[in-house]
Amino acid sequence: MKGPAMRFVSSRPVLFLAASALALSLAAPALAQEAASEPASDAPSQDAPSQDVETHTEPNGDPVPHIIIADEPEAPEEPKITPIPAEWSPIPLDAHRNSAFGLYLAGRNALTSGESATGADYLARVYALTPEQPRVREQAFTAALLAGDLNEAGRIAPTDPEVSPVIVQAGRLVQAVQAYAGGDARRANALLIAAPVGEPHDRAGFYVQAWIAAAAGDWDRALAMPPADFDPVSNLVARGNRARLLEQRRRYDEADAEWRDLTSHALAGALFRLPYGEFLERRGRRDEALVQYDAAITARTADRRVMEGRERVLSKARPPALLNYRQGGAQALRTAADQMIAQRAYEFGAVYLRLAQNLAPSDNTQLLIGQTLIQGGIEPAGRAALAEVSAASAATYAAARVQMAISLAKADRDDEALIELRRAASVRPEEAAVAYMLASQLLQMQRHEEALELLNGPLLNTEDQGFEVHFLRGAAYESLDRDTEAEAELWAALQMQPDNPTLLNYLGYLWVDTGTRVEEGAAMIARAHAADPKDGNIQDSLGWSQFRQGQYEAAVVNLEGAVDKEPANAEINDHLGDAYWAVGRQREAGFQWNRVLTLEVDDKRRAEVEAKLRDRLGQDPTGDKGLGSAGGAAD
Repeated sequence: MKGPAMRFVSSRPVLFLAASALALSLAAPALAQEAASEPASDAPSQDAPSQDVETHTEPNGDPVPHIIIADEPEAPEEPKITPIPAEWSPIPLDAHRNSAFGLYLAGRNALTSGESATGADYLARVYALTPEQPRVREQAFTAALLAGDLNEAGRIAPTDPEVSPVIVQAGRLVQAVQAYAGGDARRANALLIAAPVGEPHDRAGFYVQAWIAAAAGDWDRALAMPPADFDPVSNLVARGNRARLLEQRRRYDEADAEWRDLTSHALAGALFRLPYGEFLERRGRRDEALVQYDAAITARTADRRVMEGRERVLSKARPPALLNYRQGGAQALRTAADQMIAQRAYEFGAVYLRLAQNLAPSDNTQLLIGQTLIQGGIEPAGRAALAEVSAASAATYAAARVQMAISLAKADRDDEALIELRRAASVRPEEAAVAYMLASQLLQMQRHEEALELLNGPLLNTEDQGFEVHFLRGAAYESLDRDTEAEAELWAALQMQPDNPTLLNYLGYLWVDTGTRVEEGAAMIARAHAADPKDGNIQDSLGWSQFRQGQYEAAVVNLEGAVDKEPANAEINDHLGDAYWAVGRQREAGFQWNRVLTLEVDDKRRAEVEAKLRDRLGQDPTGDKGLGSAGGAAD
C-alpha cells in the first residue's frame, strides 16, 4: 500500500492497542491490590461502637460527602402498575409544556449518542411525570447509574417484580452504599440485613457489607465468613477483607493466621503478600515482612508497591497506615469492579467504581472509572470522567490525559487528542512512553518533522529503544521521502520483531514501490498476508507487489479483495484502477479513478488520478464514482 499517511493509518490499530496498555501502565496499581493513600483511622476499641451515625463523620474525623438518601415511605403493598396507554389523555406535561413522550424520546436519543448525563436528566423528568411506569423507572435508574448520579439512582432504585433482578439487586447495593456515604452506617447495615444483595452483585454486596457492618458496630456480620457457594477467588478476596477487619478489631493473632493461610495458596497466594507484609510492618515484624516482599519478587509478582514496601523495611521507615472503614469499603468495591471488568461487564464495573469514589475519593479511582466506561464503549461518559482527574498526581493525571487522547483520536478528533498528549507531556517531561504517544499522534496528523524531533530526542533515541520507536521513525522518514533512512529504521525494527506482519508489510512495500528489491519485498508482503489475511492494507500491498511484477490478473483479484475490506481507502481504489487498466478493463478503471476523487485524498494523488482520467480516457474528472464527462472517452 502506497502513500505515507494512508499506510500509517493501516498500523494505527496496533499503535493504539499499545497506547491503551500504556495508559493502564501509567495508572496507579491494580484494582485488587490498590492501597489507599489517606491516613487510617485509629482502630476502635474492641467494645466501642461506631460513632459515625451520630456525628456524621468517620472515626478518623474525615468529613462525609453531602449525599443523603431519603427514606422511602413504607407501603403495606405494592401499588398496582398501570401499563403505558396507547394514548394518554391528557398527555403528561412538565412545567415547561414538554410532554412525557417527547422527553422520553429525547432521553433515549441522548443515551444512544453517548450523552449519558443529558439522557439521564431527560429520563428522570419522564419518571417524575409517570412514576407508575416500571419500565421508565428502570431506564431512569440505569441512566443515572451510568451518568454517575448515584444520589438519584438510589432514590429511584426499582423494586417492581416486573423489573430484571439484575437491576433490582443493583438498586439494593446502591441504596446501601449511598446511605453509608451519606454518613448513616447503621441504616446502611439495616438495609443490607433486610434485603441482602443478590446475584450478580452478591460479591460486591458481601465485600462492602463487612466494612459497613464494622462501621455500624455490628462485628458479628463484619467478621462473618463468606458464603459456602462463593467461587474460590471471591472466597479468598472476602477472607482478605476479614483479615483486615480482624486487625481493626485488634484480634491480631487471628488476622495473622488468616493472612498466613491466604499467602499459602499456590496460585492466589501472591495476591496477598503485599497486604500481609504491610500487616507485619505494622506489628513491628520487619524481617518477616521482608520475607513476603522478597517472595513476591522471586515469583515475579512484585509491583511498584512491593518494591516500595521492601525499601521501607530496609530503611526502617514508618509502616503504611491501616485502612479506615470507608477506605476499606471503597477498596472492596474496587476489587469487585475488577472482577466484573474481567468478565467484560464494564457497566457494572463502572458503577462499583463510582460507589467506591463516593466512599473514598481518589484520582486513581476516577481514572479507572473513565477507563472502564471507555472499555465498555461508553466513550463520551468515559471522557467526562477522565476530565475530572486532577493534577495532584503527575502519573495519574498523565495516564488520564493519554487515555483521553486515545479516545479522542478514535473519534477522529486529532487536534484535541494532541492537546491532551501535550498536557500529559507537560507533567511527565521525562516519561518516554508519553513522548512515544505524542510522536505517534503527530505522525498520524502528518506533522512528520515534529514527530522526528521527538523520535530523535534523548527520551526515545536510546540504546535500548524498542521496535515501536524504530518503526515510527522509519514511517516518519518514509513520509518525508528519506527512503534510505526509512529503510534502515524499518530493518532495525524487523530484526527485533521478525514475524511482525505490520513491519513485514511496511518494509516490503517500500522495497516494492521504490523498485529497489521487488522480489524480496514481495516475499515479505506474502508472509505478512499469510499472518494477517483479514488486513485490507496488507492485501493491497500484496496486490500491488503482483502488479509491479507484471502479474496483473492476480493483482486484480487481491486488489478487489482489499477494496472490499477498505472501501474508503483512496490509495487502494487507485491501485485497483491501475490494475483494471493493465488488463484492459478501461471503463472499470475510470470508475475506480473517479471513486478516488470522492474520498479523502492528498493533493499529489488527486493530481495523478486526474491526469490518468484525462490522458488515458480523455475524460474530465467527475468525482462522482461515474465514468466522467466525455471529451472523447475511450470504450
